[in-house]
Amino acid sequence: MCEKHRTESAREPSAVARCGCVGPCKPADARRAVELAVTERCRATHVPCDPDALSDALLVTSELTTNAILHGGGVTDFHVDVVGPGVSVSVSDGSDRLPVAVSPVDQQGRWRAGGRGWPIVCRLAHDIRVTDLPSGGKRITAVMPLP
Repeated sequence: MCEKHRTESAREPSAVARCGCVGPCKPADARRAVELAVTERCRATHVPCDPDALSDALLVTSELTTNAILHGGGVTDFHVDVVGPGVSVSVSDGSDRLPVAVSPVDQQGRWRAGGRGWPIVCRLAHDIRVTDLPSGGKRITAVMPLP
């Protein structure tokens, strides 16, 4: 889990349909949904979008959806919402396993391929929550600041 961020695990009271992905299931589709939500907010508030903040939000979105595909059996639900001064991205998958950061170097001192996604999420997100889903699996919600 993240060392610097508050990450919690709690049971959700209502059932969630798990018959298939709701919304974007691929990282590219999820990034497009986040970009659209953020740019619509910028247009509506007549405030220019911060390209660095948007880039961070897109990177976190890619990492969460990719991790759901690689380690969670696929994306089962996706939601993006611009709330207050940030963008909230929620990705659900079918695994009950919590995300962990692994050392980039193995026991023999060799660099590992992969393993950098969760630390990227932990570094860029302002708030991260992991919620157990009653029908199994989990939802990870990350909030990234939008200046």
